Amino acid sequence: MADGPVVTVRGEAYREVPPELARFTVTVTARDRDRETTLTRLAERAAAVRVLLDGSGPAVDRRETGDLRVRPETRRSTERVVAWHGAVTTTVTVTDFTAVGELMLRLADQDQVEVAGPWWSLRPDSPAYREARHAAITDALARAREYAEALGARVTALLELADTGSERPMMARMAYAGGPEGGAPELDLDPQPQPVHAAVQARFAISEPVLG
Repeated sequence: MADGPVVTVRGEAYREVPPELARFTVTVTARDRDRETTLTRLAERAAAVRVLLDGSGPAVDRRETGDLRVRPETRRSTERVVAWHGAVTTTVTVTDFTAVGELMLRLADQDQVEVAGPWWSLRPDSPAYREARHAAITDALARAREYAEALGARVTALLELADTGSERPMMARMAYAGGPEGGAPELDLDPQPQPVHAAVQARFAISEPVLG
């Protein structure tokens, strides 16, 4: 605890920085009255997507299959199966933004494929977060000094520093449902700037104010 006067301030920093990652999902679907036919079609279409992603080179940073669904469609009020539905979703992470639009449309041009995204973001360990935190501390110190100077005093010590939270970037979404007809048009995407916010609360000891 400080014996002398104390000033408590909040320091903040806000930045807009270019994104580092683009993520989108690719969902392959199949439907048929026969279960085996549904599963076969689903596997074939998923394989076609994998081949396309394999041919994308270093543009794709990673891909993850996270949702596989196979369900029966029953006639209303009965358990009689009239069709089988299958779907498998893959999340694709891309670092080469010049290839995002073309890759998404090439995937969407496949039979029974839906593409959603992109979601722009920063890496979890992005230097942008560290820079924002440093800027928030600098802002807090500057505010404390301003208050101290207004009182004819000066900052003498840091007593407490607390991180009051930061905001993760918001992500935009688009969707494109592909089909067997026609070729994929060209699509230029503009990466969405990512907001980075950091805030701290700090308590500083100051010298005795000169009042009057």
